[in-house]
Amino acid sequence: MADFSLTQEDLQLLIAANAHLGSKNTNVHNTSYIYKTRPDGVNIINVNKTWEKIVLAARIIAAIPNPADVVAVSSRIYGQRAVLKFASHTGATAIAGRFTPGSFTNYITRSFKEPRLIIVTDPRTDAQAIKESSYVNIPVIALVDCDSPAEYIDVAIPCNNKGKHSTGLIWWLLAREVLRLRGTLINREEPWAVMPDLYFYRDPEEPTYEPSAADELADELAEAAAETGEAEWTAEPTNADWAQSSSAADWAAEGAEQTENSESW
Repeated sequence: MADFSLTQEDLQLLIAANAHLGSKNTNVHNTSYIYKTRPDGVNIINVNKTWEKIVLAARIIAAIPNPADVVAVSSRIYGQRAVLKFASHTGATAIAGRFTPGSFTNYITRSFKEPRLIIVTDPRTDAQAIKESSYVNIPVIALVDCDSPAEYIDVAIPCNNKGKHSTGLIWWLLAREVLRLRGTLINREEPWAVMPDLYFYRDPEEPTYEPSAADELADELAEAAAETGEAEWTAEPTNADWAQSSSAADWAAEGAEQTENSESW
């Protein structure tokens, strides 16, 4: 039997991505996922239950014979890149952006689909997809926060679904577990070649800095100057006797001559 327990590396990833920080408001259906509440009112999500639900959702996804029958939905901008990468790695179908009404119920619609399972990023922003799936009896897996609605959701993964790092990491962990269960990743102890930041949201208008030749030359000159300064400061002092130097003898001679002149006067 494979060991599905939470490893120390995955726990560090969840804590670093703030996946355990929930909202201050609480839904009555999500109180069992809360570990405790901080003095400032922020609810702490039990990370062990988050991992248990990730493994459960991965087993459900891996049980579907055709991967294209799984639809990953994300109207929230922080999860659009994640669902696209999840679909490319697992073979699922991605709906990133606005969900077209009637995609699951109106067969005349050009975007009509008949999935066997849907996965949503936020039950509040993806409410239309969840509502239509309830009409045609499609199971729903959702990333839920402490204040997320739980109606028509079959498997809830408690996490922080409002942060871009947390959302991307949960989708990355879910994709990795699906590939492990399918046998694509045979060894569970070896790390996955795909990095988690590939699932993180990136602002397309964020400026990218590429160092030019002038910047590289300036860095080399700065390094050379720093090495030269260190060599000067670390040089060993000479053992010259300053009292016996020629300049000291001249000063002594000048003082003697001035004394003789004053006595003669």
